[in-house]
Amino acid sequence: MSGVTESGAVESDVVGGGSLGRGFGWLWAAYAVSAFGTRLAFDAFPLIAVLVLDAGPAQVAALAAAGLAVGAVVAVPLGPWVEFRRKRPVMVAMDLVRCAVLLSVPLAYVLGRLGFAQLLVVSVVVAAADITFRAAAGSCLKALVRPPDLLRANGRFESTTWTAALLGPPVGGAAVGLFGPVVTVAVDAVSYLLSALGIRAIGGGEPRPRRTEAGRLRAGDLLDGWRYVLASPELRPLFLNTVLVNGLIMATTPLLAVLMLGDLGFAPWQYSLAFAVPCVGGLVGARLAGPLVARFGEHRVLVTSGVLRVCWPVGLAFVGPGTAGLVLVMAVEFGLITSVGVCNPLYATRRLESTPADRVARTLSAWTVSGKLTTAALTALWGLLAGLTGTRTAVALAGAVLLTTPLLLPRRAPAPAPPLVKPTADA
Repeated sequence: MSGVTESGAVESDVVGGGSLGRGFGWLWAAYAVSAFGTRLAFDAFPLIAVLVLDAGPAQVAALAAAGLAVGAVVAVPLGPWVEFRRKRPVMVAMDLVRCAVLLSVPLAYVLGRLGFAQLLVVSVVVAAADITFRAAAGSCLKALVRPPDLLRANGRFESTTWTAALLGPPVGGAAVGLFGPVVTVAVDAVSYLLSALGIRAIGGGEPRPRRTEAGRLRAGDLLDGWRYVLASPELRPLFLNTVLVNGLIMATTPLLAVLMLGDLGFAPWQYSLAFAVPCVGGLVGARLAGPLVARFGEHRVLVTSGVLRVCWPVGLAFVGPGTAGLVLVMAVEFGLITSVGVCNPLYATRRLESTPADRVARTLSAWTVSGKLTTAALTALWGLLAGLTGTRTAVALAGAVLLTTPLLLPRRAPAPAPPLVKPTADA
């Protein structure tokens, strides 16, 4: 038999079997539509800056860095604030904020008033709203899905992410060629509106979180997420590992663009193909995560996939021109993304399982802010390093540093949670 819990999750007699519930279905649909909208508008802001505003390389770089770093700083006080609010209204509000500020771009373009400063402000607001949405979404997911089904739920999100990464940029590139980059921004804005409607459709009651501490939000509360993560023997190594690995992988992205499009003479379509096709590996990895855990255990699969994902990037330093170089990039990226597709649902599940429900928003907010700031800092640092040592050498150094990151992975599996004791009839 199966039944519905107070949170709306569907219970099943078989762990990991059956439906994940109507509420999760709407949450997943909301995520899917916004993920595809975002990938459709991939690189739209740099294209608008270059093609519409005649911006130079320094301005384009500043646009990317500001959206990442300033948006993260702006989002710092929002994590503790979200913790003591109903999560779904916060998610809807963040979707509507992103929709509104993105729609201001095509509107200003039509009116002939679009400027670089507006792009900068919009990128910061979207980044801050994105962090806040993710913090609330983690809490929402934990309330909607039973603990045994969290891995399957995170696997579906991971599959959706890589499907959007595979299909979105080519379709978006065609749309940019036909209609211009401003149109894809409008489509992205509409996707957030549809996401808000999906979250509203979850339905059911959502209790207001109760703040145990007296008084309003204090300055010290801003660091609660970091204090909890760094004090946790289970979360601390996972946090340090994932933040550093993701930052180093992303830091080489602009360097690879320079290397492939500039030094090696690849055409833009070849460059896009080299990174789009391997996204199939993300789908494969996400589908494999559950069966691998069932056979080998969560901790072993988490550590193994965490090691495997950092073994590939150093190979990008050896890419050459022509078909052989293109095949090498695809092979390296396929191996990397497949390993990431297995690892990401596992670490996302471990993170939720190891975080009490009343700390999820603060923890996820601190985690995401740290990740974005680290990525921004490492991207700037590796840009300087490439100027000093050369692009290929900088890519090789990033790969070499990545090979040391498995030392930060959790050494042992977390202690099993104590069994729930149901109250007796006399209680």
